[in-house]
Formats: sequence, C-alpha cells, structure tokens
Amino acid sequence: MQARFLPENSMACRPGITVIFATLAALFAAAPTKAQAGGTPDGIWLTQAGDAKVRVSKCGGGICGVVVWLRDPIDPATGKPQVDDKNLNPALARRPIIGLSLFSGMRPAGPNKWSGQIYNADDGKTYASSISVAGPSTLKVEGCVGGFCGGENWSRASR
Repeated sequence: MQARFLPENSMACRPGITVIFATLAALFAAAPTKAQAGGTPDGIWLTQAGDAKVRVSKCGGGICGVVVWLRDPIDPATGKPQVDDKNLNPALARRPIIGLSLFSGMRPAGPNKWSGQIYNADDGKTYASSISVAGPSTLKVEGCVGGFCGGENWSRASR
C-alpha cells in the first residue's frame, strides 16, 4: 500500500491509506499550535483522512509542503517504507513518501492564498492547485485537472 494525495471527490484511492490531494515516520519539528498573524500556513498539517502530516513552510517567495509523517509508514507488501511507486519516472518511483515534496511553484495569489502545483502520489502526476488558510486551524487544499476540481481541509497538528 502507498500513501496518496487526492482530491476529496476522487474515487481513485487505495484501501487503507488515502491521504490527499488537490498530492503523499516521526515528526521532526514541532509545529505552532495556532495560526500566525497574516494567515500564514506555516506548521504541520494533518490531512483530512488523518493518515499523513505535511510540513508547510515558507520557501523562496512562496510555500513548500513536505510529507513528514504517515500513519502507516511501512508498506505491508514489502515490509519497507512506503515509496512513490505510481510515479511514471522509474528514477522517482523508488523515493520514499516521507520527505516527499508535494507543492511546487506555490506563490501568493491573494490574501491567505497561494497557487501553484501539487503532486498526487496516487497517480504520479502533478496538478494545478491552490492552498488557502480557512481559519486558525484549517488549511484548504484544492486541485484541478481539466474542468474537474476537488479539495479537502487539513487540520493544524499539535506535533
């Protein structure tokens, strides 16, 4: 099994681990427990399914998101850490899900909103995405392919 990052409305999920989209161990850094002033998304966020945590931080002129924890970090079929096995690039298909960067080119797009791309480990593809702070403990993550869009709310994790 593999941790995946999918839109809320997506049905392309593996049993047992659907993390999210838009996509995919132990927590290495403590997160703030409250949203910071100015609507920054910095911190550790628990996906809506509760099976992954993503560290969101400032990087360059935008934000980055990296998987830092999985509820099921070990693939039961292999006994090894979950890997990005749906990636079409064989060189990338062996990279671990923990430590995987999900956001690319995520730049400010308005107050408390960033737009760019999100990686979906369920299909190994990248999609147009937007991230917005919806409250002190809610991060809305949305993604689109063609005319179809989906999203979900992540909750700020205490650790």
